[in-house]
Amino acid sequence: MTHEEMLLERLIDLAIAEDIADGDISSNAIIPQSEKAVATMTMKADGVISGMEVARRVFERFDTVTWTPYVADGDTVKRGQTILQIEGSYRALLQAERLALNFLQRMSGIATMTARYAEAIAGTQVRLLDTRKTAPGMRITDKMAVRHGGGHNHRMGLYDMIMLKDNHVKIAGGITKAIESARRDLPLSIKLEVETSTLSHVEEAVQCGADIIMLDNMDNDTMKRAVELIAGRAKTEASGNMNLERIRSVAETGVDYISVGALTHSVTAMDISMNFLVAQ
Repeated sequence: MTHEEMLLERLIDLAIAEDIADGDISSNAIIPQSEKAVATMTMKADGVISGMEVARRVFERFDTVTWTPYVADGDTVKRGQTILQIEGSYRALLQAERLALNFLQRMSGIATMTARYAEAIAGTQVRLLDTRKTAPGMRITDKMAVRHGGGHNHRMGLYDMIMLKDNHVKIAGGITKAIESARRDLPLSIKLEVETSTLSHVEEAVQCGADIIMLDNMDNDTMKRAVELIAGRAKTEASGNMNLERIRSVAETGVDYISVGALTHSVTAMDISMNFLVAQ
Protein backbone atom coordinates (compact mmCIF):
# COMPACT_ATOMS: atom_id res chain seq x y z
CA MET A 1 0.00 0.00 0.00
CA THR A 2 1.38 3.40 -0.97
CA HIS A 3 1.57 6.31 1.46
CA GLU A 4 -1.29 7.98 -0.41
CA GLU A 5 -3.50 4.89 -0.16
CA MET A 6 -2.70 4.54 3.54
CA LEU A 7 -3.72 8.14 4.21
CA LEU A 8 -6.97 7.66 2.30
CA GLU A 9 -7.89 4.52 4.23
CA ARG A 10 -7.16 6.23 7.54
CA LEU A 11 -9.28 9.22 6.49
CA ILE A 12 -12.23 6.97 5.66
CA ASP A 13 -11.76 5.18 9.00
CA LEU A 14 -11.96 8.52 10.81
CA ALA A 15 -15.03 9.63 8.85
CA ILE A 16 -16.84 6.42 9.78
CA ALA A 17 -15.77 6.66 13.42
CA GLU A 18 -16.98 10.23 13.87
CA ASP A 19 -20.33 9.74 12.09
CA ILE A 20 -21.38 6.19 12.94
CA ALA A 21 -19.34 4.98 15.94
CA ASP A 22 -21.41 2.08 17.38
CA GLY A 23 -24.05 2.16 14.64
CA ASP A 24 -26.82 4.04 12.84
CA ILE A 25 -29.47 3.72 15.53
CA SER A 26 -32.17 5.41 13.40
CA SER A 27 -31.88 3.05 10.43
CA ASN A 28 -31.29 -0.02 12.59
CA ALA A 29 -34.50 0.70 14.51
CA ILE A 30 -36.84 0.70 11.53
CA ILE A 31 -35.20 -0.99 8.52
CA PRO A 32 -34.91 -4.78 8.36
CA GLN A 33 -31.33 -5.99 7.91
CA SER A 34 -32.34 -7.91 4.76
CA GLU A 35 -33.95 -4.91 3.03
CA LYS A 36 -32.28 -3.95 -0.27
CA ALA A 37 -32.36 -0.62 -2.05
CA VAL A 38 -31.23 1.14 -5.20
CA ALA A 39 -29.94 4.72 -5.04
CA THR A 40 -28.84 7.24 -7.62
CA MET A 41 -26.77 10.40 -7.33
CA THR A 42 -27.68 13.44 -9.38
CA MET A 43 -25.85 16.71 -10.01
CA LYS A 44 -27.61 19.88 -8.88
CA ALA A 45 -24.99 22.16 -10.46
CA ASP A 46 -22.53 22.19 -13.36
CA GLY A 47 -18.90 21.38 -12.62
CA VAL A 48 -16.10 18.84 -12.65
CA ILE A 49 -16.67 15.61 -10.73
CA SER A 50 -14.13 14.34 -8.23
CA GLY A 51 -14.38 11.72 -5.50
CA MET A 52 -16.12 8.90 -7.33
CA GLU A 53 -13.49 6.35 -6.38
CA VAL A 54 -13.37 7.61 -2.80
CA ALA A 55 -17.16 7.35 -2.54
CA ARG A 56 -17.03 3.78 -3.86
CA ARG A 57 -14.54 2.85 -1.14
CA VAL A 58 -16.85 4.34 1.48
CA PHE A 59 -19.87 2.30 0.35
CA GLU A 60 -17.82 -0.87 0.13
CA ARG A 61 -16.91 -0.53 3.81
CA PHE A 62 -20.55 -1.29 4.67
CA ASP A 63 -21.72 -3.83 2.11
CA THR A 64 -20.95 -5.65 -1.11
CA VAL A 65 -22.58 -3.22 -3.52
CA THR A 66 -23.40 -3.12 -7.20
CA TRP A 67 -21.65 0.08 -8.29
CA THR A 68 -22.63 1.54 -11.68
CA PRO A 69 -20.86 4.84 -12.40
CA TYR A 70 -21.88 6.94 -15.39
CA VAL A 71 -18.96 9.39 -15.10
CA ALA A 72 -15.34 9.22 -13.96
CA ASP A 73 -13.23 11.52 -11.82
CA GLY A 74 -12.22 14.52 -13.90
CA ASP A 75 -15.30 14.50 -16.14
CA THR A 76 -17.27 17.67 -16.77
CA VAL A 77 -20.85 17.22 -15.56
CA LYS A 78 -24.09 19.15 -15.93
CA ARG A 79 -26.92 20.01 -13.57
CA GLY A 80 -29.56 17.27 -13.63
CA GLN A 81 -27.10 14.60 -14.79
CA THR A 82 -27.21 11.24 -13.00
CA ILE A 83 -23.65 10.30 -12.16
CA LEU A 84 -24.07 6.85 -10.65
CA GLN A 85 -26.41 4.10 -9.49
CA ILE A 86 -25.68 1.86 -6.54
CA GLU A 87 -27.49 -1.16 -5.15
CA GLY A 88 -27.01 -2.86 -1.79
CA SER A 89 -28.36 -3.15 1.72
CA TYR A 90 -30.76 -0.30 2.53
CA ARG A 91 -29.08 0.17 5.91
CA ALA A 92 -25.62 0.22 4.36
CA LEU A 93 -26.56 2.78 1.72
CA LEU A 94 -28.06 5.07 4.35
CA GLN A 95 -25.01 4.75 6.59
CA ALA A 96 -22.63 5.58 3.76
CA GLU A 97 -24.75 8.30 2.13
CA ARG A 98 -23.57 11.38 4.03
CA LEU A 99 -19.95 10.24 4.23
CA ALA A 100 -19.80 9.63 0.47
CA LEU A 101 -21.54 12.91 -0.33
CA ASN A 102 -19.21 14.85 1.97
CA PHE A 103 -16.22 13.57 0.00
CA LEU A 104 -17.88 13.99 -3.41
CA GLN A 105 -19.20 17.48 -2.76
CA ARG A 106 -15.97 18.91 -1.35
CA MET A 107 -13.74 17.23 -3.90
CA SER A 108 -15.97 18.25 -6.82
CA GLY A 109 -15.96 21.83 -5.55
CA ILE A 110 -12.16 21.82 -5.55
CA ALA A 111 -11.95 20.19 -8.98
CA THR A 112 -14.40 22.71 -10.41
CA MET A 113 -12.49 25.68 -9.03
CA THR A 114 -9.21 24.21 -10.27
CA ALA A 115 -10.67 23.77 -13.74
CA ARG A 116 -11.62 27.46 -13.84
CA TYR A 117 -8.07 28.51 -12.98
CA ALA A 118 -6.61 26.01 -15.46
CA GLU A 119 -8.87 27.37 -18.20
CA ALA A 120 -7.74 30.93 -17.39
CA ILE A 121 -4.10 30.04 -18.22
CA ALA A 122 -4.83 27.66 -21.09
CA GLY A 123 -2.38 28.02 -23.97
CA THR A 124 0.52 29.04 -21.74
CA GLN A 125 3.31 26.78 -20.52
CA VAL A 126 2.51 27.47 -16.87
CA ARG A 127 1.67 24.65 -14.46
CA LEU A 128 -1.06 25.40 -11.91
CA LEU A 129 -0.07 24.23 -8.41
CA ASP A 130 -1.93 23.75 -5.16
CA THR A 131 -0.57 24.51 -1.67
CA ARG A 132 -0.62 23.04 1.85
CA LYS A 133 -3.68 25.18 2.67
CA THR A 134 -5.94 22.15 2.92
CA ALA A 135 -8.50 20.90 5.44
CA PRO A 136 -6.72 19.15 8.33
CA GLY A 137 -6.65 15.41 7.67
CA MET A 138 -8.11 15.80 4.16
CA ARG A 139 -4.99 16.82 2.26
CA ILE A 140 -4.91 13.56 0.33
CA THR A 141 -8.42 14.04 -1.08
CA ASP A 142 -8.02 17.81 -1.54
CA LYS A 143 -4.93 17.24 -3.66
CA MET A 144 -6.55 14.38 -5.59
CA ALA A 145 -9.34 16.79 -6.51
CA VAL A 146 -6.84 19.38 -7.76
CA ARG A 147 -5.42 16.77 -10.15
CA HIS A 148 -8.92 15.87 -11.35
CA GLY A 149 -9.54 19.56 -12.10
CA GLY A 150 -6.44 19.84 -14.27
CA GLY A 151 -3.98 21.20 -11.72
CA HIS A 152 -0.77 19.75 -10.32
CA ASN A 153 0.30 18.96 -6.78
CA HIS A 154 3.06 20.91 -5.08
CA ARG A 155 4.74 19.14 -2.17
CA MET A 156 2.43 16.86 -0.21
CA GLY A 157 3.88 17.97 3.12
CA LEU A 158 7.00 19.10 4.90
CA TYR A 159 8.74 15.80 4.20
CA ASP A 160 9.03 15.57 0.41
CA MET A 161 10.60 18.87 -0.69
CA ILE A 162 12.75 21.58 0.89
CA MET A 163 11.00 24.93 0.94
CA LEU A 164 13.05 27.72 2.51
CA LYS A 165 10.61 30.46 3.44
CA ASP A 166 11.29 33.84 5.03
CA ASN A 167 11.47 32.47 8.57
CA HIS A 168 14.00 29.80 7.56
CA VAL A 169 16.13 32.42 5.83
CA LYS A 170 15.89 34.77 8.81
CA ILE A 171 17.04 32.20 11.38
CA ALA A 172 19.85 30.95 9.09
CA GLY A 173 21.23 34.46 8.57
CA GLY A 174 20.37 34.92 4.90
CA ILE A 175 19.54 33.03 1.72
CA THR A 176 23.12 31.87 1.08
CA LYS A 177 23.55 30.37 4.53
CA ALA A 178 20.08 28.79 4.44
CA ILE A 179 20.72 27.07 1.10
CA GLU A 180 24.21 25.95 2.10
CA SER A 181 22.85 24.42 5.31
CA ALA A 182 19.99 22.68 3.52
CA ARG A 183 22.25 21.34 0.76
CA ARG A 184 24.70 19.83 3.24
CA ASP A 185 22.75 16.60 3.76
CA LEU A 186 20.21 16.91 0.95
CA PRO A 187 19.68 13.80 -1.23
CA LEU A 188 19.93 14.54 -4.95
CA SER A 189 16.33 13.45 -5.44
CA ILE A 190 14.99 16.24 -3.19
CA LYS A 191 14.35 19.59 -4.85
CA LEU A 192 15.12 22.84 -3.07
CA GLU A 193 12.92 25.90 -3.38
CA VAL A 194 13.56 29.28 -1.79
CA GLU A 195 11.13 32.14 -1.25
CA THR A 196 12.18 35.58 -2.50
CA SER A 197 10.52 38.98 -2.41
CA THR A 198 13.10 41.25 -4.11
CA LEU A 199 15.30 41.05 -7.20
CA SER A 200 18.44 41.04 -5.06
CA HIS A 201 17.12 37.98 -3.25
CA VAL A 202 16.36 36.36 -6.61
CA GLU A 203 19.94 36.88 -7.80
CA GLU A 204 21.34 35.48 -4.55
CA ALA A 205 19.12 32.39 -4.82
CA VAL A 206 20.26 31.79 -8.41
CA GLN A 207 23.91 32.09 -7.46
CA CYS A 208 23.42 29.55 -4.66
CA GLY A 209 21.90 26.97 -6.99
CA ALA A 210 18.25 26.87 -5.92
CA ASP A 211 16.18 24.51 -8.05
CA ILE A 212 13.03 26.61 -7.82
CA ILE A 213 12.70 30.27 -6.89
CA MET A 214 9.40 31.46 -5.47
CA LEU A 215 8.48 35.01 -6.46
CA ASP A 216 6.37 35.90 -3.48
CA ASN A 217 3.83 38.74 -3.58
CA MET A 218 5.62 40.51 -6.42
CA ASP A 219 3.80 42.73 -8.89
CA ASN A 220 3.74 41.56 -12.48
CA ASP A 221 6.47 43.90 -13.70
CA THR A 222 8.86 42.76 -10.97
CA MET A 223 8.06 39.11 -11.70
CA LYS A 224 8.82 39.61 -15.38
CA ARG A 225 12.17 41.18 -14.51
CA ALA A 226 12.89 38.30 -12.13
CA VAL A 227 12.20 35.74 -14.87
CA GLU A 228 14.57 37.60 -17.20
CA LEU A 229 17.21 37.75 -14.45
CA ILE A 230 16.95 34.02 -13.73
CA ALA A 231 17.17 33.27 -17.46
CA GLY A 232 16.35 29.58 -17.13
CA ARG A 233 18.94 28.87 -14.42
CA ALA A 234 16.14 27.81 -12.06
CA LYS A 235 12.42 27.18 -12.27
CA THR A 236 10.14 29.99 -11.12
CA GLU A 237 6.96 29.91 -9.06
CA ALA A 238 4.62 32.88 -8.68
CA SER A 239 2.80 32.94 -5.35
CA GLY A 240 0.64 35.30 -3.32
CA ASN A 241 -2.61 37.17 -4.00
CA MET A 242 -3.59 34.98 -6.96
CA ASN A 243 -7.13 35.14 -8.26
CA LEU A 244 -8.98 34.40 -11.50
CA GLU A 245 -8.83 38.02 -12.64
CA ARG A 246 -5.04 38.23 -12.30
CA ILE A 247 -3.72 34.77 -13.06
CA ARG A 248 -3.57 35.13 -16.87
CA SER A 249 -1.39 38.23 -16.66
CA VAL A 250 0.88 36.48 -14.16
CA ALA A 251 1.24 33.50 -16.49
CA GLU A 252 2.28 35.86 -19.27
CA THR A 253 5.29 37.06 -17.23
CA GLY A 254 7.00 33.78 -18.17
CA VAL A 255 6.95 31.96 -14.81
CA ASP A 256 6.97 28.16 -14.80
CA TYR A 257 4.47 27.61 -11.99
CA ILE A 258 1.68 29.51 -10.27
CA SER A 259 0.51 28.31 -6.85
CA VAL A 260 -3.01 29.15 -5.72
CA GLY A 261 -4.12 28.59 -2.13
CA ALA A 262 -7.75 29.34 -3.01
CA LEU A 263 -8.06 26.02 -4.84
CA THR A 264 -8.38 24.27 -1.48
CA HIS A 265 -8.73 26.82 1.32
CA SER A 266 -11.88 28.53 0.01
CA VAL A 267 -13.96 25.60 -1.20
CA THR A 268 -17.59 25.88 -2.24
CA ALA A 269 -19.01 22.36 -2.11
CA MET A 270 -20.72 21.07 -5.25
CA ASP A 271 -24.43 20.32 -4.75
CA ILE A 272 -25.14 16.61 -5.33
CA SER A 273 -28.24 14.68 -4.23
CA MET A 274 -28.79 11.00 -3.49
CA ASN A 275 -32.24 9.47 -4.01
CA PHE A 276 -33.49 6.02 -2.96
CA LEU A 277 -35.81 3.41 -4.40
CA VAL A 278 -36.65 0.16 -2.68
CA ALA A 279 -35.20 -2.69 -4.75
CA GLN A 280 -37.81 -4.92 -6.39
